[in-house]
Amino acid sequence: MRGGRDRSRERLSIRPPQSGERARDITRGFLRAKKPGAYQADVDAVLLGVSELVTNAIRHAGGVTGFRLEAEHEGVAVEVSDASVRRPRTVEINPSVPGGFGWLLVRELASEVTVALRPGKGKTIRAAFPVRT
Repeated sequence: MRGGRDRSRERLSIRPPQSGERARDITRGFLRAKKPGAYQADVDAVLLGVSELVTNAIRHAGGVTGFRLEAEHEGVAVEVSDASVRRPRTVEINPSVPGGFGWLLVRELASEVTVALRPGKGKTIRAAFPVRT
C-alpha cells in the first residue's frame, strides 16, 4: 500500500538473540500473538528453523547481528543477519558425525529462502515459513 501502513504485515525487530533457545522463546511469543491457533506442526517448523538459523550464525558466521520476525498472510518470515559474507553451504551428511543438518533443515521447512550479501557487513538470510491457523 503506497503512502500508508500495510496492516497485513506486522514486524518485530529486536536486539539479536545470542542463542537458539532465546530465539525460540522470542519466536514462540511472536507466534502466539500474531498467529493464535496456529497448527502445532507449523509452529514447531518455524521454531526449528529459527533455532538453526541463529545457531548457524553463532557457530559459523561471527554471531547474530540482526533478527527480525514478520507476520505475513500465509505465515511468518524470519530474518537473521550475521557478520560473515560467506554463503551457507550444504555439507555431505555423515551419520557418524554430529551436525551438518541445519541449513538442509531450513531449506526443507521454509517455503522460500533467500541470502542477501552485504559487502563488508555480512549477510541476511530470510526464510518464509507457512503457518496455517
